[in-house]
Amino acid sequence: MTVAEPPLIAVLRGQRSTGDGVHLVSRNYSKGLRLDPHVHREAQLVYAAEGTMQVTTPKGRWLVPPDRAVWVPARLEHAIDVLADIEMRTLYFELPWLKRERRAKRLDKEFVVKVSSLLQQGILALFDSRNTAERIDLLIRLVMLELRQAEDSTTFMPLPQEERCRRAANIVLADPTATYDIETLARTVGTSGRTLSRLFSLETQLSFKSWCQRARIAAAIERLSTDANVSVKQLAAQLGYASVPAFSAAFRQVTGRTPTEFARRG
Repeated sequence: MTVAEPPLIAVLRGQRSTGDGVHLVSRNYSKGLRLDPHVHREAQLVYAAEGTMQVTTPKGRWLVPPDRAVWVPARLEHAIDVLADIEMRTLYFELPWLKRERRAKRLDKEFVVKVSSLLQQGILALFDSRNTAERIDLLIRLVMLELRQAEDSTTFMPLPQEERCRRAANIVLADPTATYDIETLARTVGTSGRTLSRLFSLETQLSFKSWCQRARIAAAIERLSTDANVSVKQLAAQLGYASVPAFSAAFRQVTGRTPTEFARRG
C-alpha cells in the first residue's frame, strides 16, 4: 500500500518549536484509535507517558507500554494503534538538525528502546511551559545522549517478508493462544517443516518456538492493556502456560516486568 506523505501541519494544538530544528508535540489519544500508515518529513521520538500503543512498520510491530519509546526515521511508513488511552509526547527532528549533530547515520532505522528514569524525566521536562531556550537545548541533548545508550526493546515482533513464512506468521498472530505444530503449519502454507523453520530463523532472527512465545507475550501485553478485569491466572491459562510462574517468567524475559507489575502501571 502506497501512502502519500501528508503535509506537515504548521500549527497543532500542543505543538511548540525550539526554533532550532526540533519540534515538540503533545497529544492525547483514546483507546481504539488507529493512525493509519503515514510518513513524516522529520525523524521522531514517540513516547507515551501513560497508556499502551502498537507501532507497525514494514519491518515488524512493537508493543509500546509506558516504559518504552519509539524512534521512527524520516519518511518511514508507520501506523499506530492505541490499545489504551495514551498521553503522547513526540519530538520531531528536522534532518538538517540531525546531520549537524552527526547522528543521522546512527538513527537511520526504526527501533523501540527501554526508557530509563533519566530519559523519561528528560522527555517530560521538555514540555514544561516555563522552559527557557537554554534549558530546552540542554534537555534535548540529554535526551539524545540517553537515546544513544538505551537498549533496544524485546517487545518487537519481527514480521517475515518471504511469502510462505509471512502467511504462517499471520496464522499464528490471528490466534497466538493456540499451540502450533510446525509440520502442520508448513503443510498449510505449502512448504516443509524444515524449510519453514529455516525461514523463520533467517527472516526474524528467532526460532519458530521463540517467535511464537513472543507472539503470546504480545497478546498478553495487549490484553493487560485493554482489560482491567483479566486475572494473571486466567491469562496464563488462555495462553497455554502450565502455571502462573511459567507465564510470569516468560513475560518478565520479554518485558522486564511481571504481568502484575505491568498491569499495575499500564
